[in-house]
Amino acid sequence: MMALFRHSAELLPERKDNVVIEFKSLNRNEHRIRRGRKFGRITKQRFSVWLTVLAVLFLIYLIFFGIKMLFHGKMEGGISTSIQVQEEIMGVDELDVSRQAKSKHRKKYPSCEVGLSDSVDHLVEPKDFVNFTQFSLDYIDKEEKPFGKSPSRFGGQQSLEEREKSFYARNQTLHCGFVKGPEGSPSTGFDLDANDKTYMNTCKVVVSSCIFGNSDFLRRPTRKRISEYSKKNVCFVMFVDEQTLSKLSLEGNFPDDGGYIGLWKIVVVRNLPYKDMRRTGKVPKFLSHRLFPSSMYSIWLDSKMRLNTDPMLILEYFLWRMRSEYAISNHYDRHCVWEEVLQNKRLNKYNHSAIDEQFNFYQSDGLTKFDPSDPNNPIPSYVPEGSFIVRAHTPMSNLFSCLWFNEVDRFTSRDQLSFAYTYLKLRRMNPDRPFFLNMFKDCERRALAKLFRHKAVPSPPPAR
Repeated sequence: MMALFRHSAELLPERKDNVVIEFKSLNRNEHRIRRGRKFGRITKQRFSVWLTVLAVLFLIYLIFFGIKMLFHGKMEGGISTSIQVQEEIMGVDELDVSRQAKSKHRKKYPSCEVGLSDSVDHLVEPKDFVNFTQFSLDYIDKEEKPFGKSPSRFGGQQSLEEREKSFYARNQTLHCGFVKGPEGSPSTGFDLDANDKTYMNTCKVVVSSCIFGNSDFLRRPTRKRISEYSKKNVCFVMFVDEQTLSKLSLEGNFPDDGGYIGLWKIVVVRNLPYKDMRRTGKVPKFLSHRLFPSSMYSIWLDSKMRLNTDPMLILEYFLWRMRSEYAISNHYDRHCVWEEVLQNKRLNKYNHSAIDEQFNFYQSDGLTKFDPSDPNNPIPSYVPEGSFIVRAHTPMSNLFSCLWFNEVDRFTSRDQLSFAYTYLKLRRMNPDRPFFLNMFKDCERRALAKLFRHKAVPSPPPAR
């Protein structure tokens, strides 16, 4: 019993020491835990600060690169590049000038001053302006013969003999689009709503453009540059297909109750006549006298351009003052069809075999190279910049437009390849019936409208 007590008493100090050691160990662990909690709080605070900084930087990035959305809504795929943003703000002309200032090797294509009148208030159409070559034109509306395998039904089936005769400036009935098939056959295309047709029949002066296949953004004329007179008396018509109309709505461009987006009257075209959107675009480009049968004047504006000039001032300067019935600018870089052919092939603008077929045909019918040193050249260039056309709806102007359209319908949709041939052949076959064409400088065209790049470039179509 005493031994047991003694043993227990001997063990008691050891237990006390163990308790003390464990207690100190607990104190150290608690101190470490407190330090860990403090370090965790500091780390979380730093993490929150960095996260906030990153969020702010990302927001700035979105604001900077999302500027384009203010103009056109979302880009294809929801991505907009800085180059595209710059182009939409500055335009291609101004952007090219800023780029060229950094590179001495690039050619410069600036705008130049145009001697427009100061105001539309005192403009008066010259009394003798309509004193041009006079004859009567009618258009083939229907063909009873079956279309067969021809892919170009909208333009009809013009034979080579009919084509040759159509170049004579005389009373005649010729192909000029909108050809219907035999009774009971389907529509050949470019179908318009009856209300739109009624509106178009009232137009006397027209500014028109088109977007098919969602190939471009809607660029509204600069409203502050357009006079109140023109806003009331000039028709601004934008032709679109259903696909483009749907995309415009997604981009925030909704026609109002009258069918307008800004100054543009939106006219929807259904049942497009060609699979090639470029070829379809030649219908409103060349055939404004057929789409607007009561109009006296029309201005064609490519969808890559935004009009910055009053249309009445344009008519007065390029037609009335110059005593011309048709005005188009020369190309900014090329003047010979041979050069244009090579450029189209180099950039794969169209099927090479189709280009060769058209070019060989033209050479066999008398087309020659442009000689800039020849003082007898009827026009300063054989290659136009066809994005801006001003015309009076005179018989010769209407005939030339039909002939040019028929070439685009028969051959490639690259209208710069067929312009010189059509003009020179019309002039050659009617030596006593002048056609007053004003080919003005391209720098003047650039002063009238701001130039942008197309949103999408369709792939070149296969050979037909």
